[in-house]
Amino acid sequence: MDRRGAARLRGHRPPEEVPLIVGVDVGTSVTKAVAFTMDGEVAAVEAHPTALGHPAPGQVEQDAEQVVTSVGNVLAGLGVQRPRAVGITGQGDGLWPLDAAGSPTAPAVSWMDGRAGEVVDAWMADGTFETLFRRTGNAPFPGAGAPLLAWLDRFRPGVLDRTATAAHCKDMVMQRLTGVRCTDPSDASNLFTDPRTGLRDHTLVDLCDLGHRADLLPPVADMPVGELQAAVGGLPAGLPVSAGPYDLPACAVGAGVARPGDGLLIIGTTLACEVQVDRLDLSGEPAGQTLLYGGQGGAGGWLRAMPAMTGTAALDWVLRLVGARHDELDGLVAQSPPGANGVRFLPYLSPGGERAPFVDPGVRGRLDGLELAKTRADVVRAACEGLAFAAKHCFEAAGLTGEVAVCGGGTGSEAWLQVFADVLGRPLRVARGPEVGARGAALVAARRFGIELDESEWTRSTRCYEPGRDYEDGYRRYQADVTALRSSM
Repeated sequence: MDRRGAARLRGHRPPEEVPLIVGVDVGTSVTKAVAFTMDGEVAAVEAHPTALGHPAPGQVEQDAEQVVTSVGNVLAGLGVQRPRAVGITGQGDGLWPLDAAGSPTAPAVSWMDGRAGEVVDAWMADGTFETLFRRTGNAPFPGAGAPLLAWLDRFRPGVLDRTATAAHCKDMVMQRLTGVRCTDPSDASNLFTDPRTGLRDHTLVDLCDLGHRADLLPPVADMPVGELQAAVGGLPAGLPVSAGPYDLPACAVGAGVARPGDGLLIIGTTLACEVQVDRLDLSGEPAGQTLLYGGQGGAGGWLRAMPAMTGTAALDWVLRLVGARHDELDGLVAQSPPGANGVRFLPYLSPGGERAPFVDPGVRGRLDGLELAKTRADVVRAACEGLAFAAKHCFEAAGLTGEVAVCGGGTGSEAWLQVFADVLGRPLRVARGPEVGARGAALVAARRFGIELDESEWTRSTRCYEPGRDYEDGYRRYQADVTALRSSM
């Protein structure tokens, strides 16, 4: 089912006698809830927008209270009275400062925020950045928890003085709903955690001069579970609730990424590329994330994630630039040939620079090859190809060797999916939707509470795009452009 099908289900109330599991995905700008039947069919979908604040150039914040309210709103909108369980996932990274009761002590700092760029630059210069990556498999970027914690400690110490937990988004929601204060291994992976043991490495906390703030780090639970403390959105107190993993690995679960070497492409606000791996490799250029991951069926391993900072956000910017609507995308791509008549696009548009497959807080995007003869279709196709090249770059760094599943808002464009398949040179199987992250959260909740499901049916693909055109020359030009851009910064 596509997003149009999901939209038609909003407001539909499933029969009370049908057993259901609810998945909630607290995204960057939208909170979504989906009620699933026991065979993975969608019974109802609800979404509620949340706002991003921009208090200063390069800064991006969110109101945690508004996010909690949005969760109640989407649960109420589903019209589900007593599901068997609720699973919660949400955006990763960032920093959500909370008091002992789970209420915000300051606005949450988004993963999109760039204020800690100078902290990352300093860590790159003094070797801290390299050490953090070689020990954790996670490369700090300005919107990650560790640099943000260091920035707040330096410039807003009063915020941390009144804070009890430096939380992640889904964990904030979990604490408010159930009173449980903890995080799961996936979010913990990004914050001073040894991927070999799953335990926090406090020598790294000290390395970042944050030893005096170590008590703010939440405890890590393999399976964070609890019960609703009070009725929320029509759901009764005492209902079982599970938290985690966060959205990147939750989407991998929901898409059925189950074997080492298999990958997932999430064409969302970010362009997230992740590969399940069964061995740690912390060599190479420090970038991306290494996330503890149970995989389908609970098998051990890690996800090597390369979440580039901008995906559909970059394409949206280009569409606004040329005055095009989203429903014109496929037609515009068809009007320009492969190679976009020489127009080239590098999609580094985030104020925080880039985090995968390299970390550079100062890198900025490029649109090249323009002249009077070029058309807006050339510019749009160049953006689609540039983002596909960035995905290939990320997958090469992550170690892709197997199949690729795809999900996210960008899957609504058949022309763009074909470009991705062509550039990657691999078939793309579209994950069963809608809201694959919420599907993954629901599957994890079922595992944790012993609810038997056919996971292969829940995660079957809906269609496949086979590669056709050869983009190797275009990819080599992209690589040369990236090298030249980085050397000029």
